[in-house]
Amino acid sequence: MELDLISEWFQYADMDLDSAEYLQGKRPIPLEIICFLCQQSAEKNLKGYLIFKGTPEPPKIHNLLILNKMCIEHDNRFREVERACDMLNRYGVQPRYPNELGITENDMRKALEYARQIRDFEPLANTRLDLNNET
Repeated sequence: MELDLISEWFQYADMDLDSAEYLQGKRPIPLEIICFLCQQSAEKNLKGYLIFKGTPEPPKIHNLLILNKMCIEHDNRFREVERACDMLNRYGVQPRYPNELGITENDMRKALEYARQIRDFEPLANTRLDLNNET
């Protein structure tokens, strides 16, 4: 198992969420970019978990529901973050193009909340602890 690679996935997930939180202070608030970064953070957290659990290389997809189903195969508790994955899924690619979604500040707040929920989700938090103990 490549612990450095797994750590890097989690570090990139943290950087995406940190960047999203930082961008809230910009005016006008870049809602689409913040929501995209929240989705990216969740995606990288799920992929880091999958690699930790032995997936040689996570699929090159952005669909959080598919990634979460793969995580459920290792730990059924991932069903608890299925709604967060579903809600963040809409921000994966589409917001990177001229706004078709009509994202609001409330959507942004929810995206940040869901990204934090996934980051702090017990199986992921425990994986990060296990990873730190192994290095």
